[in-house]
Amino acid sequence: MSQTPKRFIAGAICPRCAAMDRIRSWEQNGIRYRDCVSCDFFEQLPIEDDTPQEIPTRVNQPRDKQRPASDEVRPVRIIDPGKLH
Repeated sequence: MSQTPKRFIAGAICPRCAAMDRIRSWEQNGIRYRDCVSCDFFEQLPIEDDTPQEIPTRVNQPRDKQRPASDEVRPVRIIDPGKLH
């Protein structure tokens, strides 16, 4: 029987003792495990088969029909604050 390798998670901070770089992670039988080698923290999470969803942004969402894109081009005026007076 082969043992599943446990790997350290670089930069991870233990939620219990706040030690950095002490969290190990491994997967076995469809469950993801994490533990801390400095304290007794242990966690198990089911591995989900869902693909991650893209975060909605203005770039990947359809335009609002109420505010259509403007094709008008307007120049930007840069004002020198020293010449205001």
